[in-house]
Amino acid sequence: MRDLEDTNNPSVEPMLDVADNTTPTERFFVAESTIHGRGLFAACWIPPHTLLGRYEGPTTEEDGDYVLWVKDDEGEWFGIDGENELRFVNHADDPNANFEGDELWTLRGIARGEEITHHYGDEFEA
Repeated sequence: MRDLEDTNNPSVEPMLDVADNTTPTERFFVAESTIHGRGLFAACWIPPHTLLGRYEGPTTEEDGDYVLWVKDDEGEWFGIDGENELRFVNHADDPNANFEGDELWTLRGIARGEEITHHYGDEFEA
């Protein structure tokens, strides 16, 4: 078990140390969201600074509902038209996860059942 002192919510007992005991697809599930449509939710306790997975799909130059825009090594923007579960990450002004390129990392501990969110950027209009 993980020490509760390194969590943002000490009233939530960690379920697993996911970095050691689960695969990425065991860490989350898709369900109806109170934010928008469907969302991505933690299936167990997820510690801070945990890699949740990579945003997967074909590259695109057109915007769409599930397109994640990232910069390549030369600083050029390209889109990834999401096809895996990470496409259901919804926007929040105070997110608990962040995309670094195509990788989604937790910013803080995420409780079992909590929706996983990302800040879409300052240009995003809710």
